[in-house]
Amino acid sequence: MTETTPPNRCRIVLIPPAGTAAERVVAAFASGDIASLILPQDDRDEATFQAYAEKIVPAAQAVGIAVVIAGDSRIAGRVKADGLHVEASKAELADAVERLQERMMVGTGGAKTRDDALELGEVRPDYIFFGRFGYDNKPEPHPRNLSLGQWWAEMIEIPCIVMAGSDIGSVEAVAATGAEFVALSAAIFADGVEPATAVAEANTLLDKTAPHFEG
Repeated sequence: MTETTPPNRCRIVLIPPAGTAAERVVAAFASGDIASLILPQDDRDEATFQAYAEKIVPAAQAVGIAVVIAGDSRIAGRVKADGLHVEASKAELADAVERLQERMMVGTGGAKTRDDALELGEVRPDYIFFGRFGYDNKPEPHPRNLSLGQWWAEMIEIPCIVMAGSDIGSVEAVAATGAEFVALSAAIFADGVEPATAVAEANTLLDKTAPHFEG
């Protein structure tokens, strides 16, 4: 559930881990602000992934959550997603931006250094993601992702998403970098976690501790 006026601070991006049922993803939408959702294909074949996305995309968009498909522009088009996430070479990213950016947002990730990030930034994607899908296996965010996010947020106008850790409280460290978005995965969808409750808790922490953006 998103608010009519989004909060003027770091916002949540959900990335369901491999194997997360569509019903659990949709359940996360019931409580608290979510800016967007990135759906990785993981090990699903094309047909299975498309069917999975079709269960999620309309429910997300109905409550104002933008959905980004990771990797396959054909599936992104078929399910009427809002964007495509591309982790590839600069040339491949440039091709995706040129072909698709008028119809959907195109974001990227995979940068491990400042030079990598700047190379990708030259193509002007809609966002850059610091982290790796499925690698939020420690309670705290990876220090490299925090460092890159803080540097990028201070220097570059293109928004960035920084991967949090497996603990909900790690949203505070990400927000402190000045990043526009914090990605949550295991912290929301791990076994034994109620997704909507976790989203609400994350938003409460961000409301209390995240710096507000100017303007």
